Amino acid sequence: MQAGNQVGESFWQDILAEHGLDRTGIYQGSDDLQLQRIGVYFAEVNVGSQPKYVPRSLQIDLEAGVCDRVRSGPMGTLFSPETYLHGESGAGNNWAKGFYTEGAELIDSILDVLRKQAEVCDVLQGFQLIHSIGGGTGSGLGCLLLSKMREEFPDRMLATYSILPSPKVSETVVEPYNAMLSVHQLLENCDLTVCIDNEALYDISIRALKVKSPNFQDLNGLISRVMSGISTSLRFPGQLNGDLRKLGMNLIPFPRLHFLMPSYAPIHDPRTQSYQGTSVPELVQALFDRKNLLVACDPRYGRYLTAATIFRGNIASREAEIAVRDLQTRNSNQFVEWIPDNVSITLVSVPPVGQKQASVALSNSTSIQELFHRTHESFAAMFKRRAFLHWYTGEGMDIMEFSEAESNSHDLISEYQQYQEARARSDEGEYEEEDFASDQ
Repeated sequence: MQAGNQVGESFWQDILAEHGLDRTGIYQGSDDLQLQRIGVYFAEVNVGSQPKYVPRSLQIDLEAGVCDRVRSGPMGTLFSPETYLHGESGAGNNWAKGFYTEGAELIDSILDVLRKQAEVCDVLQGFQLIHSIGGGTGSGLGCLLLSKMREEFPDRMLATYSILPSPKVSETVVEPYNAMLSVHQLLENCDLTVCIDNEALYDISIRALKVKSPNFQDLNGLISRVMSGISTSLRFPGQLNGDLRKLGMNLIPFPRLHFLMPSYAPIHDPRTQSYQGTSVPELVQALFDRKNLLVACDPRYGRYLTAATIFRGNIASREAEIAVRDLQTRNSNQFVEWIPDNVSITLVSVPPVGQKQASVALSNSTSIQELFHRTHESFAAMFKRRAFLHWYTGEGMDIMEFSEAESNSHDLISEYQQYQEARARSDEGEYEEEDFASDQ
């Protein structure tokens, strides 16, 4: 489901290309692999002489503008008309409007369509939500939707691609409030959260892709590359394959620590692509390089609890295993030693369109506490003075909700720090402690 409709549109463009579909959902490809698992993201509808493939997707917004733009755009006829769901007045960058008032009016009709979509699945694995947690709709309505889905589908996987506000790229002054309230809900109602922030996307676009003034289309293209990479093992057969649940099983050692840092390789200027070699060790090195991370934090100041690498293209499993093991050996102090074999490997022979080889990593690193620490500081500065709170309490919110969210976020940061410092058991059976914190 897409509360981040522009990102969702970019993602579906990539998925269509990889499965050989045109923008109306008609198959134009020539490779049997493209159709082998197409039912994961598409429902097959027989109309006319050729089957049409319709995405299992909802396009949701609290104002009509974005949905209308998608509907009238080149991919408008791809999605079923009943899956466009929108309000009229918008959320005005206010989490409380999305969660309590405007969003609450729309949620029943969203759940009706959601049930219909779920009922036609053969084996419902879970849901993926794309949302931004800085504004009002993605944060407030997105969190309301997650809580309702958790009630209705308690045993299905709930995964989110959450676009976080960043200090250098701010669109509204109350972003820290919206983000803090959202993280509070994501902690309770989500199984797996892939964190992305605009600051890192801007840096990658300027430095690696050589785009002087990146627009949202450039940033969304980067996010959709990562999303299609993560979903590859669901959509194509391959070695050491995983589904959403297996991914979570390998990545989430403790239920609250489910915030993941994505990275992608290779990322370079398309004009230099024919001059670039991408050996497997180079891909692995790039995946664990902070320059290729889609979040603005530094993994050198934390430790990796777990990581999942997904390789695409003609790559031998032994080659990938050796490259990952070598990297772990060279940087052993950055990986916790009390989770053995904590980097999983997935291989899929189908490369992204236009590339011979590529790879995606999802890392569960304690350094992600930087993100929450940053939001916590901005939040505390305003909340201490009770600035802007009347906009939220006017929608029926209680100030105690802000205090609870702040406390929950503080606990999360402490948990990450605790596991960062935890060492393997000593001879006496006690945990040895060593401070690996940097002067953040």
